[in-house]
Amino acid sequence: MTARSRFSARLDLENGRVDMSHGAGGRAMAQLIDELFKQALDNEWLSQGNDQALFSVPPGRLVMSTDAHVVSPLFFPGGDIGSLAVHGTVNDVAMSGARPLHLAASFILEEGFPLADLARIVASLAQAAREAGVAVVTGDTKVVERGKGDGVFITTTGIGVVPEGIAISGDRARPGDVILINGHIGDHGIAILSQRENLGFETAIQSDSAALHGLVADMIAAVPDIHCLRDPTRGGLATTLNELAQQSGVGMRVRETDIPVREAVSAACELLGLDPAYVANEGKLVAICPADRAETLLAAMRAHPLGAQSAIIGEVVEDPLGFVQMQTRFGGERLLDWLTGEQLPRIC
Repeated sequence: MTARSRFSARLDLENGRVDMSHGAGGRAMAQLIDELFKQALDNEWLSQGNDQALFSVPPGRLVMSTDAHVVSPLFFPGGDIGSLAVHGTVNDVAMSGARPLHLAASFILEEGFPLADLARIVASLAQAAREAGVAVVTGDTKVVERGKGDGVFITTTGIGVVPEGIAISGDRARPGDVILINGHIGDHGIAILSQRENLGFETAIQSDSAALHGLVADMIAAVPDIHCLRDPTRGGLATTLNELAQQSGVGMRVRETDIPVREAVSAACELLGLDPAYVANEGKLVAICPADRAETLLAAMRAHPLGAQSAIIGEVVEDPLGFVQMQTRFGGERLLDWLTGEQLPRIC
């Protein structure tokens, strides 16, 4: 039975708005799901219409991660909350060395939100999922009263499978290991801030939001003994290094001159009083591997489009206090401590 025969009139996706009935479990909610969500996301699991997805998984260890997305604004240079919801969860799964398989997506909608914007977000989410090779196999939709939300929030949960023989974890960094990153830092945070505050820079800054599992697969193929992977999102590179140092019980030393930062991002941070090391990213990863495998890993990263600007930025050192130190471009050293307070709220 087609959507046209089930409902007396089509959703007005040009001028219509979300109302409370779209989350009430009745005919209006069924129509929203059929004509908007299923149209964009349809696949063999979602089309079953159950409250859960039943599927088989390939051999290996299962990985699961969940991520809530509250970014403001919803649309920004280089992406939107829809594509970000896919990239963020796919990347969290991939940082274990897993191949992402499926996603679940939950939408919290605010009464009065334009259906045209919702359709645009769902279409973007669907495209990002297709490009990443994952399916949204189950989901949920709720509506809150006007003024009690902020347009739309999305929570995505992902599962993946880690091949046998791969053991990547935040507690595996060892003194003597080398620290790498796959490109310029700070793009996402500055893109969000420039859009939110209507800041005009001479060079347009785009979010780096991207799914990194293809890059990770190439890295693992080249160097199976990668010790750690982590995507430096909220809190940026500095916070991620502190997380890994704490988990592994080591210290870290990085060189400011080796950390890739675009001139436009550096200038924006200087203007706004921000430190690029603490600005969020959505298409970057930090890798830690044995020193004798670092050049091989670097070459594999640079051979991938999402790793063309990869660099070795430092080393893991013995330090029971777990400090992260940066050698500055002037030859001194400074402590890269944990982020305190909220530098850029609602960045992802």
